[in-house]
Amino acid sequence: MDPEKSPSGGRRIRLYVAGAVAAVILVAASFAAGSLSAPVVTAPSNTSAEAGFARDMQTHHNQAVEMSLMVRDLTDDPDVRLLAYDIATSQSQQAGQMNGWLTVWNLSQTSPEPSMTWMSRPALSGVSHEGMSEMGTGDSSHQPGSPMPGMATADQLASLQAASGVEAERIFLTLMIAHHLGGVEMADAVLVRSEERVVRSLAASIVKAQTSEVTYMRGLLDALPAA
Repeated sequence: MDPEKSPSGGRRIRLYVAGAVAAVILVAASFAAGSLSAPVVTAPSNTSAEAGFARDMQTHHNQAVEMSLMVRDLTDDPDVRLLAYDIATSQSQQAGQMNGWLTVWNLSQTSPEPSMTWMSRPALSGVSHEGMSEMGTGDSSHQPGSPMPGMATADQLASLQAASGVEAERIFLTLMIAHHLGGVEMADAVLVRSEERVVRSLAASIVKAQTSEVTYMRGLLDALPAA
């Protein structure tokens, strides 16, 4: 008898599908929770650093969620699966929060100018650097419309999707380390371009969480068997 057609095999498949569906539902719930918890007092302009950050970081976070959900189906390693779960839920919640800001500000979710344009503008004078990464300056030579820092390419995502086991873990950790470092760069950039309390609070939390996760992921990557 085909193992997958046996009663036990059928139960395993149903449990696997149920787990995958539950993960997607939880991510959607995290996004909704973030969207509903986005109180803002002032309303930045449509081309402000705050609006640009909210739009571009949503895109950046959404790819992290995509890669995290992907790797959970490609490995049985509990540490990598738990990390992926944490990234997917936390970044979905933050993306929902930024979506909520734009709604409260009565601004479109789409930008009237190329992505990352806000990062090409000068920093504000006298703005606190509190919350920035240790190496961050907030300076950026990023060109408007060019790929966001740390974003994986379509080919890299395809390589992850085609892998499994240790190889999938290696690709995921490598891509996510670069992705997190790019997110920290973006957060550093808005911290010297905004005085908006809620924006600065989220950006500082991104710096702190993702810097810590980079250290953790480097340890996981170093512990993998040699390729």
